[in-house]
Amino acid sequence: MSLDPQHLGHEQVARYLRRHGLAARRSLSQNHLVDASVLEEIVALAEPLDGRQVLEIGPGLGILTGALLERGAHVTAVELDARLVEHLRARFVALEHGTLRLLEGDVLDLAVSGLVSAPYKLVANLPYHITSPVLHHVLAAEPRPERFVLMLQREVAERIAAPAGRLSYLSVFVQYHAAVRVARIVPASAFEPAPDVQSAVLVGDTRPRRLPAAAEDDLWRLVQAGFRERRKMLHNVLPRQLPQVGGERFDDALAQTGIARDRRPQTLSVEEWLALYAALGPLEMTPD
Repeated sequence: MSLDPQHLGHEQVARYLRRHGLAARRSLSQNHLVDASVLEEIVALAEPLDGRQVLEIGPGLGILTGALLERGAHVTAVELDARLVEHLRARFVALEHGTLRLLEGDVLDLAVSGLVSAPYKLVANLPYHITSPVLHHVLAAEPRPERFVLMLQREVAERIAAPAGRLSYLSVFVQYHAAVRVARIVPASAFEPAPDVQSAVLVGDTRPRRLPAAAEDDLWRLVQAGFRERRKMLHNVLPRQLPQVGGERFDDALAQTGIARDRRPQTLSVEEWLALYAALGPLEMTPD
């Protein structure tokens, strides 16, 4: 029995799992996509794929992997579960070392530069429990994906794509790197087994870097400091979290950028965080 992307469904995937002794592991967020229309949309959002490099994290049974390979992509798939790696090698034996490179391991322990070269796309039904670490891993260092199409938990996807006023540290980080949007809401019924939450497809197109690496590190220190007390006013939280920078210096920077002192961190856009960092300059520590 094979998995036909054109005839996916709960019964087909459940039988396939039983036949191969591959019960899904909740600890690894293993929920296999069974909705062909969602699969087709993910692949369409990643187009063009012919001859392009694609990094897939957590390929599972290879449902998305097979669809990407059918479109001519050169896929590097990283899977943590040794059972699934063995299964994928058997399923795609004719393609491995050709258009498929299959690696066993934790993607967070692997340098992206050792997996793919620029340009590449990141397309994955991402294990939900590693969403934030993976996004930091693939966007912080080079090469960054030119586009990413990711299945995420709905709440997380909407938080990442949120407008100013509802931002989090993760949304500021991702929106600094990419223009993002939620392309589709996906019900729990689209997976086998069905998760306890709704999902969503997040699409991002990576922007050119606006700061050198050292300055980016400073920017994230600043943003993290703000979001440690996200409901507090900026003129209170920033000096409290970065006391060595100096309260007067923060007041001067807020005045220079026209950002009101009583604003809360979640109300600042990415551009306002960048402007505030530019007004502060490098965060070398000075007496208050």
